[in-house]
Amino acid sequence: MKIVLRITIYLIVFVFIVGGTGAIGFINTMNSGMSVYDKTAPSLTNVQIPKYDASKPTVAVLLENEVTEVFDFLVPYEMFAMTEAYNVYGVAPDRKIKSLTGGLDVIPHYSFDEMDTMLGKSPDIIVIPFMPILNDKKYAPVREWIQKHSGNQTILLSICNGAENLADTGLLNGKSAATHWGDINRLIKKYPDIHWVKDQRYVAQGNIVSSAGLTSGIDATLYVISQQLSDAAAKKVAENMNYPSYNYVINPNMKPFNAGLSDITYVLNNAYQWNKVKAGVLLYNGADELDLSAAFDTYGASGTTRTLTISNKNEPIVTKHGLNLVARYQTQSVPKLAKMIVVGPDAETIAAEDIKQWNNSDNGTELLFLHRDMAERFAMDPAFEDLAKQEDIQTAKFAAKRLEYRATDHLKLEGKPFSFEAFGLPILLGILALIIASFIDRRFFGRKQG
Repeated sequence: MKIVLRITIYLIVFVFIVGGTGAIGFINTMNSGMSVYDKTAPSLTNVQIPKYDASKPTVAVLLENEVTEVFDFLVPYEMFAMTEAYNVYGVAPDRKIKSLTGGLDVIPHYSFDEMDTMLGKSPDIIVIPFMPILNDKKYAPVREWIQKHSGNQTILLSICNGAENLADTGLLNGKSAATHWGDINRLIKKYPDIHWVKDQRYVAQGNIVSSAGLTSGIDATLYVISQQLSDAAAKKVAENMNYPSYNYVINPNMKPFNAGLSDITYVLNNAYQWNKVKAGVLLYNGADELDLSAAFDTYGASGTTRTLTISNKNEPIVTKHGLNLVARYQTQSVPKLAKMIVVGPDAETIAAEDIKQWNNSDNGTELLFLHRDMAERFAMDPAFEDLAKQEDIQTAKFAAKRLEYRATDHLKLEGKPFSFEAFGLPILLGILALIIASFIDRRFFGRKQG
C-alpha cells in the first residue's frame, strides 16, 4: 500500500509541475493569438467602402463580435474581389472594430442591418469563416443572420472550421460537410446528424459548400467562382495568386491528414516556448490580403511568435481590395521587436514612405521583406521557409500541415531540426518534479534512523 501511495505522489507532483505549467503556457498562448482590439479607436470618419454595383452579385464575408480566423476571412474576401465580378464586403453584427486571430483588426463595411437595407434581399454568397463561439449571447446575431439568409438562392460557403458555425445553425443536418482535420473527430461527436467527410478538400451539396482546413478554402472558393463565372475565371484567380494546387478544384479528393507524434511540436511550442518572438507586421495602404495572411497565420499561429500590427498613423489602412484595417501600435509607440515583417513583393515601392518613416524612427529593428524577389511564388511559401530559420524545421512543417497546404515538396526548409526550448523545458521541469517528489518521499516515507 505504501508503494502505491509513493508512486501516486510522484505522479501527482510530475503532473502538477510539468502538466500544470504547460497548461498555463498553452492557455496564455491561445489567449494571445485570439486577443481582441482593446485600444482607443481611431477616427472612423474616413472608412472606405467599395462601391456597390447593383448589376453584380454580392458576397458577404462574415465577422463576429469576438474573434474570426484571419485566413478564413482575408483570403476568400480577396479571391472574390480579384474577379471584379462581385460586390464583396466584410459584414458583422455592428460596425465596431472586429479582431482576427493573430491580432489583425478590421472595420466591417456594413452591419447586418445595413446590408439588409441596402440589398433588400439576401446576399448571393455568404462566406462563413471559423468564428469561435466563446460567448453565445455575443455570437447569437451571427447564427440568426445566417439562418435568415439560408434560402436556396444564397450560396453558403464555410471555410475550414467555419463548418462548425454552419453546423451550429442546423442547416447541415442530414448533409455532408468537410472541416479541418484537427477538429473533425470532435465534430463527429458533437454533430452526429452530419456526415463529416475526411478525404475531400471541399464538399458541395446544393447551395452549401464546405471546405476542409484553411488552404482548402482556396479550392472551395475557386470551385464556387468556376461554377458561377467560368473555369477560366477561376484559373485566372489561381494564377494571380500563384496557387500551386488547382488540381483540387477539379478533383477535391485527397489523402486525409491525421494527428501524429510529430504534431507534439505544436503542443510543446504553445505550452513551453515562453520566450515568444515579438514580430511587428507593417500595415500600409495597398497591402495584399493573402500576403498579410501569410504573416499572421504562419508566424502567429505557430505558438512561437506574437504578431503586432504597426502603422505610421492612427487611422484606417486600406488594403489592396478595400478592407479597412486598424493597427494596434504606431511607429512612435512600438514595443521592442525581434523583427519587423513587411509583406508583398512590391512593398518597397508601394510602402516606400511608410518604410522610410520606420527607418527614421530609430527603432533599430531589422526589416524583413518577406516576399522580396518572391513575386512568382505562393505567398505562404516564404513564410514557411523563414519560420524554419527563425524556429525550426518541424515547426514549419506543422505550420504547413495545420494550413492543410499540400505543395510542400518545393519548400526549402533550413534550420534546427526541432525546438530545443520547447522540448528542453518540459524535460527540465520533469527533473525538477522528480527532485521535489523524491524530497517528499524521503521526508514522509523514508526509513527512520535509529
